Amino acid sequence: MKDYPWIWSTWVKTPYIRETHKEWLIASACLPLVAPDIFQELSENRAILLACPEREPPTHYGKIASMIRSCEPEKIIVATVEGSPHCFTLHASVNEAEYILGKKVNREHYVVLEGKELIKIDLQAVRVARYLHLVNKLVKDNPSILEELSSYSLEHRKTSAY
Repeated sequence: MKDYPWIWSTWVKTPYIRETHKEWLIASACLPLVAPDIFQELSENRAILLACPEREPPTHYGKIASMIRSCEPEKIIVATVEGSPHCFTLHASVNEAEYILGKKVNREHYVVLEGKELIKIDLQAVRVARYLHLVNKLVKDNPSILEELSSYSLEHRKTSAY
């Protein structure tokens, strides 16, 4: 597997992202292993920046905001593995970076489900996911979603048993 740069170890004004690539892929570090074909497709003609909030401090938003301000990308794609509580923070970090900068950032959010399916996530869904009381309301209003959750979440299946 190719060695891609990591957000935390990349200078915010590196020519790799400032001059060479106007579109970026911010991806969970495990994505090239979990879904290599999807990762390759998303990587085409984009600067790749890997991150793992489980391995690194989960406060990527400041670094991402500095990178955006320094390099002004035309578009940012965020892609992570669905169901990972750590990966979710990458989506939230890009939203937070936009807020810090006080300007619109052209971005798309994706998750890879079961290592096979790429699903585009609405920008507002990322924002809502940060507010558990709103997620709680959605679950209460649509309890059948828990049946769907069971088909994906081993954690849910195991903890529902006791």
